[in-house]
Amino acid sequence: MARDLRHLVSDAPRVMVVDGSKLVRKLIGDVLSRELPNTQLVACEGLAGARAALAEGPVDLVTTALVLPDGTGLEVARAVRAAGQQAYVPVIVVSGNAQEHLESRSFNEDITDYFDKSLGHSALAAFIRGYVQPEPIPGARVLYVEDSRVVALATKRMLEHSGIVVTHAISVEEALEILATQRDEDDSPAFDLVLTDVYLKGEMEGGDLLAHIREKLGYGKRRLPVLVMTGDANAKNQSELLRAGANDLVMKPIEERPLVTKTLFQLRVAKLPEQRNLDA
Repeated sequence: MARDLRHLVSDAPRVMVVDGSKLVRKLIGDVLSRELPNTQLVACEGLAGARAALAEGPVDLVTTALVLPDGTGLEVARAVRAAGQQAYVPVIVVSGNAQEHLESRSFNEDITDYFDKSLGHSALAAFIRGYVQPEPIPGARVLYVEDSRVVALATKRMLEHSGIVVTHAISVEEALEILATQRDEDDSPAFDLVLTDVYLKGEMEGGDLLAHIREKLGYGKRRLPVLVMTGDANAKNQSELLRAGANDLVMKPIEERPLVTKTLFQLRVAKLPEQRNLDA
């Protein structure tokens, strides 16, 4: 049985949406209302409104634009963390240049995740749904590269709880052989996503696998999403992985909730048609 990985455990969560655009506030509010009919939506135009809402009581989830009429999303995130004895609260930046900020590692530890508006309405709905109620994707195929059999066993179980079929490779060399020999009839990859550790034993590491997938095989981020697991806190090294074509990073030690949320989101976005920008 798939375990409950909801980020919002309340049946009537208080969700704060901070954005200077009335349209974006409505779009996000509509998604939340569909997914959780009992959601108490707290819509704020800027930082001052967010601080006032936090003074009225704790929230369960926050989405915020990066640039606000009277401040920034980073200031909203800090305000959430300073608001008192709150439990885990996801703070998600929704921005037209989120990918740029992610690559430059300008988000801090107060930010849980990000969403780039250019992915469009359907992707936004899939993203928020992943935080409200992650739904298993039975039969999704993941190629997982990890040289520690103990770590691999634990991580494989986390993914399998969501119905994902995991093929484990112990090295980049083995992973490349699997990618070369296992293909669908139309020559597409036989996997829906690659999850790889960055530091691996052998001559090749996770970065080499990423480069091979993007450059040699020519698979883009939607055709074959790649999540890279790393315990390296160095912002420059993280940035290089993202600029090299990683869809996202999963920080080690691995926690089941963010791993599954990020995996399911990338799997869903890969299947979505191209969408117009939220601001279009």
